[in-house]
Amino acid sequence: MTILRRWFTTILLSLLACSAVAAVQKEEKVVYHVNDASNATAALKNIRNHLDASPQATIVLVAHGLGIDFLLDGAIDKNGSPYDVVVRELAKRGVSFRVCNNTLQGRNIDRQRVLPEAIIVPSGVAELSRLQWQEGYAYIKP
Repeated sequence: MTILRRWFTTILLSLLACSAVAAVQKEEKVVYHVNDASNATAALKNIRNHLDASPQATIVLVAHGLGIDFLLDGAIDKNGSPYDVVVRELAKRGVSFRVCNNTLQGRNIDRQRVLPEAIIVPSGVAELSRLQWQEGYAYIKP
């Protein structure tokens, strides 16, 4: 009886350990918030570093207000480098870019100017809220 009890205890502890590990290994989901394009270079660098450290992370960047400017066709950083190259590279790594339609309308920006890697959402702020509260994304503001 003692051997059977030890065996049962060992199996039970193993199952508990496995379930604890599974609970710790939740999917990493992060939303980066950009509402000022002057922070875009830092945000993109943060995302690149994030993916280098955690390649399986699901990352979304939501831009609204003045933050959308780097996601427009022809946008360049302060050194004259085009943003679309970095955006394309990160999109290939699974990053999703979202642009606020309210901003586009409020600033009279043609939707065709938005980089093809970006998705236009009705409201950037509502998208941030939805991702955090409904889908469990962690929030980062570079």
